[in-house]
Amino acid sequence: MRDRRFERSGPPPADCCSHPDRADEMNAEARERKTRLCAAIFDVDGVLVASPHERAWREALAGFADPTQFTTEFYQANVAGKSRLDGARSALERLGVPNAAALAPEYAAKKQELIDRLIAEGSFKAFPDAERLAVALKAVGFKLALASASKNAGAMLRRLTLPDGRALLSIFDADLSGIDVPGKPDPTLFLLAAKALDVSPEQCLVVEDAPAGTRAARAGGMAAIGIARLGDEALLRAAGTDLVVTSLDQVDTAAVPDGILRTRPETETPAHA
Repeated sequence: MRDRRFERSGPPPADCCSHPDRADEMNAEARERKTRLCAAIFDVDGVLVASPHERAWREALAGFADPTQFTTEFYQANVAGKSRLDGARSALERLGVPNAAALAPEYAAKKQELIDRLIAEGSFKAFPDAERLAVALKAVGFKLALASASKNAGAMLRRLTLPDGRALLSIFDADLSGIDVPGKPDPTLFLLAAKALDVSPEQCLVVEDAPAGTRAARAGGMAAIGIARLGDEALLRAAGTDLVVTSLDQVDTAAVPDGILRTRPETETPAHA
């Protein structure tokens, strides 16, 4: 069972979530060296929503480079988590396309035309394990925020509901998706999310699927869980992600408020994980 505690020096920060019973159970030594968590910031594409972004980027590449070179691993390493223009430029440069910077706006626009059509067709869905994690954290008093570089996140999220019929957006306290800030791995988006939730960065947990996103979390002084849905565990670990899982159902949510990121014991893993 993986177990990662967040160490820091100095007195513990003010606790924005009330868990008096759990706090009383922790010994003095543990309180001195663990940072409690009380907010979670979710990326959208690949974390909360199975979106058609990767498909759109790949298909839009025709006419610029060979689309078959745009693999899932390539997408995760070079495009995911970046702003639209930064992602376009990064992909073209990595593929050796001449005048990549000049062609990036055209490639980005072509991709956007495709993603708009795919969203209109409803070619996306929420990941059930991410819904369950968000609901579980909300139930223990966590503040929740959405923070995606994608300007298309809102169009998808507004059409999604939880199994109990509530709008998915209704459980989130802030949505900073698509705002104009430097792309990940710059931590600005996550820092603004923490500010919107009125919590300190060190009390935030970021849930990401892209190495650029987990690097942004680390740069902002936040904890990070990486969801490796595409067999990209190694990329997320190399980015310094605190806990890497292949299903968010594997996260031991009972330990998260105490600043401990670990997987559930194997015998406790839900059957739907």
